[in-house]
Order: sequence, then structure tokens, then C-alpha cells
Amino acid sequence: MSQRLLIVDDEESIVTLLQFNLEQSGYEVITAMEGATALELATNQNFDLLILDLMLPELNGLDVCKSLRQNKVMTPILMLTAKDDEFDKILGLELGADDYMTKPFSPREVVARVRAILRRANPSITEAMVGKSGFQDHVIKFGEVAIYPENYEVLFKNQSLELTPKEFELLLYLANHKGRVLTRDQLLNAVWNYEFVGDTRIVDVHISHLREKIEVNTKKPVYIKTIRGLGYKLEEPL
Repeated sequence: MSQRLLIVDDEESIVTLLQFNLEQSGYEVITAMEGATALELATNQNFDLLILDLMLPELNGLDVCKSLRQNKVMTPILMLTAKDDEFDKILGLELGADDYMTKPFSPREVVARVRAILRRANPSITEAMVGKSGFQDHVIKFGEVAIYPENYEVLFKNQSLELTPKEFELLLYLANHKGRVLTRDQLLNAVWNYEFVGDTRIVDVHISHLREKIEVNTKKPVYIKTIRGLGYKLEEPL
């Protein structure tokens, strides 16, 4: 069965270009040109990925992203923006987007990025991801956190957590290297698989998201420690 994508952009030429290239790559593509329509579709239908433009009439991409995450719709989101502005990129990530691309872009790059996100998001390939990360087929526990790689699930205090694909893979990678200091560049290259030159802030945003979900006090984390001037380290709580 083809994976379903929702493309949301108010520029018809971009929608047509992306739809053609993604359908040629074997995806089923649904399109929308307004934020409100996109929100309704993404809330009431199942999609494997959303390609969401930031600048939309009335309800913009940031609002759509925020509403979906607040409603526990965790479909991966690739955000598009014509603005080469760090604030917009980071805000999108903070609201729950998994990745972003700045216009103009090549259709080939979009297809490659879509494939990369779907590989991480698709539970059917979790075994391959676990193999890449070096885990055996068992639960990984530290403190009150339990990761089940095969089920693509994380429990905190026996309660299932809602994690985006990037958050899950980042936590999995940190757990696989428990006790080791990992630089932002190391995490960026390991989890995102390509370099955001000068954009290691993407790592900080996702670390912040994880802390909100597994730390009782985010200002005094017991699991994910900041190593000043270096990066991060996942530890067993004392």
C-alpha cells in the first residue's frame, strides 16, 4: 500500500511540482491550499507525512502544526518556508515539526527528505533502526523510562508517551550511548543523517521536548544532562 502524503501550500505551482515528483516516487498525494482545510484533513484522515508551508492564508502553517500536536496528532511534519530566518525555523520545531526546508528547493531534495523522515517514522522499519543503533530486541530501561524499540514505544512511569519520530530516535540514540558525552554535531549527524550547517539549535529544541516528557523538573534534569561547552549526556538517576 502506498504511503499517503498531504501537501499544503498556497502556491499552485509548488503544489503541482511536489505532487508530480512524489507521485512518480510511488506516494499517494492529497493536496490542500489553505491551513483550515489542511487541519481538517490531517485531523480526520490518516497520513504518513505532512508537507506544510509556513506562510498560508488565514490559518498559517505554525498554527496548523500547533493545533495538530495539541490534539495528539503526531503525524511527521516537514515544514516549508520561504524565509531564511532562524526564528521561523526554530519556532516551527518548537511547535512540533520534525524537519524543515527553505525555499527554493529541488524536487529531488524534497523526495530524499521525505524518504528519510518516513524511514524513521514507520514502525515497520524499527527493527532496521534498532540494528543501526546497536540494540538487541528487548526493553531499554533507565530510571522510570522504558523504551520498546520494536513497538516504537516509550513509557514514563508506566504511561505511554507521545513522541514525534525525531524525539523517539534521539532518545533511542542517547540511551544507546548512555553515560557518554555527545556533542550537538554528533547528535545532529546521527539522528538527522545530514548536516544543518550552523543549525545545531535543532538538537537543543528536541532535547527540550524530551525533557518536558521524561523529566519531573526540567530545570533540574536527572536523565538528560547538559555538559556545558560540549553537549549532552544521558545518565541513570542517582
